[in-house]
Amino acid sequence: MTIRVVLADDQALIRAGFRALIDSAPDLEVVAEASNGAEAVALARSTRADLVLMDIRMPKVDGLEATRRITRDEDLAGVHVLVLTTFELDEYVLQALQAGASGFLGKGAEPSQLLEAIRVVAQGDALLSPTATRGLINRALAQPQTDVDAVDRGRLSVLTDREREVLALVGLGLSNDDIAEHLHVSPLTAKTHVNRAMTKLDARDRAQLVVIAYQSGLVRAGDLPPV
Repeated sequence: MTIRVVLADDQALIRAGFRALIDSAPDLEVVAEASNGAEAVALARSTRADLVLMDIRMPKVDGLEATRRITRDEDLAGVHVLVLTTFELDEYVLQALQAGASGFLGKGAEPSQLLEAIRVVAQGDALLSPTATRGLINRALAQPQTDVDAVDRGRLSVLTDREREVLALVGLGLSNDDIAEHLHVSPLTAKTHVNRAMTKLDARDRAQLVVIAYQSGLVRAGDLPPV
C-alpha cells in the first residue's frame, strides 16, 4: 500500500526537494503541497492523506495550529502528523507533541531517515527515540512552560502499577522491544500495556503518552533510560 503524503512548508524549494525524495520511494507518494497551515488542513481532508509532513513556522496558520485542527477533527482520525524542525532545539517541539503530532524530525536529517520516519509515523507509531526525541523534550521541559497546564498526578490513578511502569519507560523513549527486554516480557505484552495506557489516558498515540509522563512528574527532565 502506498503512503499518501501532504507536504506543508512555506518555502517552495524545500517542498520541491522533499517531493523529489519522497516520490523516489516506491511505497511513498506526495499527493499535495501546502504553503501554510490552513491549506495543509484542507488538503489533508480532500486528499485523504495518510500523513502530513508539517513545518512549524508558516504564515496565516502555523504548523502548531494546523496540527491541532487535524488531530482534533474526527473525520481526519487516520491522518498522522510528522513535524519538521529547522533546529534540533526548536522551542516548539513540546507544543507540537501536545498539539497531537506523532513525532518530529530535523530538516538536517539524512534522506533515509526522513523516508523511514514517514513510514514509522504513517503506521501509527511515534517517532520517539532515546537519542533524539527524549533529549529535545527534556530541553523543552527545562524551560518555563507558562502556557501549559500540568497534568494532575491523580490522572494516573486509572493505571495499574505495571501500566505506570510502562508509561515511565515510554516517557524515557524506549520502544516496545526495549520495554519488553527491560521487564522480561514479550514485545506483544509490552505493546498491550502501552495500548491500555493510551486508552485509559485518552492519548491519541505514543507521543501523547510521553507528554503525560513528563507533565505528571512520572518522568523528569534529565532522567536516563534504564541500562
